[in-house]
Amino acid sequence: MLYATPPLSAIDERVLEEIASMRRDLQHVVQQSPMKWTADLRRSLTASAIAASNTIEGYRVDPVDVADLLDGERESVDASEEDKAETLAYQQTMTYIQSLWDVEDFTYSKGLLNALHWMLQGHHHPHRPAGRWRRKPIFITAAGDPHATEYEGPHEDDVPALMGELVDWLNHGDLTADPLVRAAMAHLNLVKIHPWTDGNGRMSRSLQTLLIARQGVLAPEFSSIEEWLGMPGHTWEYYQVLRDVGGPVYSPDRDTLPWVRFNLRAYHEQSQRVQHRVKRSTDVWLALAEHAERLHLAERQLTALHEVAMTGRVRRSRYERAEALSNQQAVRDIQTLTRTGLLTPIGNTKARHYTAGPAFPSDVLATAHRRHTITNPYQDA
Repeated sequence: MLYATPPLSAIDERVLEEIASMRRDLQHVVQQSPMKWTADLRRSLTASAIAASNTIEGYRVDPVDVADLLDGERESVDASEEDKAETLAYQQTMTYIQSLWDVEDFTYSKGLLNALHWMLQGHHHPHRPAGRWRRKPIFITAAGDPHATEYEGPHEDDVPALMGELVDWLNHGDLTADPLVRAAMAHLNLVKIHPWTDGNGRMSRSLQTLLIARQGVLAPEFSSIEEWLGMPGHTWEYYQVLRDVGGPVYSPDRDTLPWVRFNLRAYHEQSQRVQHRVKRSTDVWLALAEHAERLHLAERQLTALHEVAMTGRVRRSRYERAEALSNQQAVRDIQTLTRTGLLTPIGNTKARHYTAGPAFPSDVLATAHRRHTITNPYQDA
C-alpha cells in the first residue's frame, strides 16, 4: 500500500493554475530567446539544483564551483575530494534524467530506478551497496541525537513488493491528477519506502524532477525545486513536513495534503525565482549589447561578460567551449577584456578565473543584482 494522492481544495487548484500560468510564460520566453542567452542560465540552474540537493545531505560545494566541476575543472575547485565525488555523481544522475524528458517510449521500471541509484552511489559500492534494494532495516535518526529514531522504514522483505507497487503507480496510477501533484507523491512514496541503504533523499528528489520534466512544459533545468528545498529555512520545513506526514513508521493511511501543499508552495516560489532570473539574464544581454560598440566588443565576448555579471566569474576554458573557440582565440579575447579593465584575473594557473574589472559597466551589474520579492501563494489564503 502506498501513500495516497489527496483531494485538493479550491485554494490548491488556484495555486496550481498560477504555477501553470508562470510555467507557460517561462516556456514562451525561453523558446523565443536565442540559445546563447539561456545557456548560462541552464547551466546555473542545474548547478544550483545539484549543490542544493547535496547540501541537504551534508555535502557542500558552492553552485559556482559545481558549474566548474560540470565543465571538468576538478583540480581548480576548492572542495574536499568527497564533496567533489558526490557532486559529480549527482551531476551524472541529473544529466541522464534530463536526457529522458522527451523519450517517446519511456517507461518506469525497477531497473531504471536501480540504475539511477548506481549512478548516484556506485562510487561507494560495495562498502555501501548501490543499485540494489537494501537487505537490512533502515532508521532515520533525529538531528543531534544519534540514538533517537525519527523514522523507521518498512521491513526489508517488503521493499521489493512496495517498489513494484510504486513502479506500477508511476506508469499507470492517478494519471488524471496534476503532474506536479503526482511528482510530489512519487517523492513522498520513494523516500518513505527508503529502498536503498543510502542516497534515498537525493533519489526521491531526482524522481520528482524526472516526473516534472516528463510533463514537457519546460526543459528539466527549469523544472526542479531542489534549489528551493536546499535553502536553509526550507530544508528545515522539508524535514518537518516529511516527519509530520510520513509518521514515525511507514504509515500509508496518513493524510498527505500537507505534503502536497508544501510542494505546491515550492513549485510556485521556485517558478517566481526562475522568472526573475530569466528576466535579469535577458536584460543583462540587452544592456551588454548596448555597450558593445562603445567598448569595441565582438559579439562572442559578450558571453564572457554575461557570465561574470550573472554568476560573478568566468573561466577561460568555459568561455572557449561556450563559443567553440580555439585556445589561442579564447586567450586573446580574455587578455583583451583584461587589458581594457572589463575583467580582473583572480588566482594563478589552473585556478585562475576572472571577475568584473573596474571598467565593467555599472548599469549591467546593477541589472544582474536587481532585487526581487517572492510571495507565498498560501500566505493570504
